[in-house]
Amino acid sequence: MEDTQKIDLLIESLKHPEKKVIRQAAERLIAMAPQVPELAPKLNRLLTITPDQYRWPIAYVLAQISPPSPPCLEVLKETLGSGDSDIRWAAAVLLVRLGNADKGVTALLRDLLRTGTPTQRRMAVYCIRDSDQNQACVEALLDSLRDPDPLVRVASVTSLKAYATISKAGRDSLLRLFLNDPDARVRRNTALTLGQLGASDEEVGRALSEACQSGDPLLRKAARSALDLRAKKGPAERD
Repeated sequence: MEDTQKIDLLIESLKHPEKKVIRQAAERLIAMAPQVPELAPKLNRLLTITPDQYRWPIAYVLAQISPPSPPCLEVLKETLGSGDSDIRWAAAVLLVRLGNADKGVTALLRDLLRTGTPTQRRMAVYCIRDSDQNQACVEALLDSLRDPDPLVRVASVTSLKAYATISKAGRDSLLRLFLNDPDARVRRNTALTLGQLGASDEEVGRALSEACQSGDPLLRKAARSALDLRAKKGPAERD
């Protein structure tokens, strides 16, 4: 009875307004789970009846003590859109870990790039960046270069720097973005990514050199840095 009461109190603490209390309760529940086989079924039941604002800590614990159910994954996906950056990133780190163990989770993240809110899409980009890298992840990030939200495009551009090689078609997509994107932040970050990738295509070099004469001092700086990076990295791997 005492253990049951302790667990109930910890579960209730998952609704506490202070994140520190929630984190401590979650950590204790996760540590206790191997000795409490009824905990996961209990949390799964609670997940379906708990108000939305209290569901994410339940899902966070559940995903670490048992194979995550579709409702659990749905809550974690929703949490990527949280207005609290600490909560967003806690969900993101967990989803990356889950995705590396189950490629179906990474597929859900790729789907979120099409269906989520701007914040969810941006966080999904970061999750894909930090997951086990494969061609499907590269293609998903390249597709997100066309996202209507500039911050998602920035996230996609900067995330592509994590990949050792990008195809000629991918580099061409980055070049078009650099030349044509209406958002200066996107163009500056794209310049640096092209430099980091060592994109030695003649068109890239010409575009970066022209940007060094831009009236935008930040773009000039980014273009010069990109040219320096490009020289140090050497030519990009050819297809």
